[in-house]
Amino acid sequence: MASTMQAAVVETFGQPLVLREWDMPTPGPGQIVVKTEACGVCHTDLHAANGDWPVKPTPPFIPGHEAIGPVVAVGAGVTIVKEGDRVGVPWLYSACGRCEYCLKAQETVCAKAQFGGYTKNGGFAEYILADPNYVAHIPDGLSSIEAAPLVCAGITTYKGIKETGARPGEWIAVSGAGGLGHLAIQYAKAMGLSVAAIDIDDTKLEHAKRLGADLAINAKEGDPAEALKKATGGGAHGVLITAPSLPAFKQGVAMTRKRGTCVLVGLPPGEFPVPLFDVVVDCITIRGSFVGTRQDMAEALAFAAEGKVKANIELQPLSAINEVLSRLQRGDVAARVVLDFAGK
Repeated sequence: MASTMQAAVVETFGQPLVLREWDMPTPGPGQIVVKTEACGVCHTDLHAANGDWPVKPTPPFIPGHEAIGPVVAVGAGVTIVKEGDRVGVPWLYSACGRCEYCLKAQETVCAKAQFGGYTKNGGFAEYILADPNYVAHIPDGLSSIEAAPLVCAGITTYKGIKETGARPGEWIAVSGAGGLGHLAIQYAKAMGLSVAAIDIDDTKLEHAKRLGADLAINAKEGDPAEALKKATGGGAHGVLITAPSLPAFKQGVAMTRKRGTCVLVGLPPGEFPVPLFDVVVDCITIRGSFVGTRQDMAEALAFAAEGKVKANIELQPLSAINEVLSRLQRGDVAARVVLDFAGK
């Protein structure tokens, strides 16, 4: 094995990533090395590269938290994966395993959690160091390319839908029908929900209808909350806001049915005002949902392995990463981009 590898590196916030040679990782005790076959590109990678969030990564670092590939090296003491196993290295890179949240299977909010492509180097590289206790186990029926978006966008939307508490036969509104939203629509339909898709892009709304959305609403054409309430007889029992847009957050609360739950998974920078009167009088729950647990991951991947959920994927080489991130910034990506390392 060579001593260096190719990686796309954030050296300065807000500047293009630098394609450069990087030292090849070697596994210490309790660690593994994964050879990247495919890595999805997520809006979070853009936030990471720009240093948008209050807790920032430390440059230089390698983004990417949707990486899939075989385990090629195993450190001392590792027994739960072996060389040749195909795994994903997700956003939740590791957690402490001992705090009150980890003990209740709520490891995503562990105070000692580490995050792939953020606090730990990620998948915009040919090889990745990983924690075997937190990797995703990829079912045989899914290719690495198909699995890549599911270990972040898939699990995030699947968990978000569960967090709404919406029951089969009830309405869920998915705000933002792009990279996360097009997966949320499929998960929601597979879970027996009626789905309303909300976006400002007619092309994405047409795609949403092809994926099974029962209702498609363009938020630019009048008040989307009024349109939704009229069509559903009072609003959605659950609302999932995937769009990284503050207006979408405000609209999402307005779309929520009395005693319904509005779940936030999009992460635009800034704050948004909450209509306190409506929230209190209509007994609305507003809930944040942050990726998902390892059990959520297994469930989300199982839906896809059964053919019920399939990401709309555009393949690009690692060398195109800056153009891909620019397009994400402009909103010019129809669904999910996956970096194809096998075909480079």
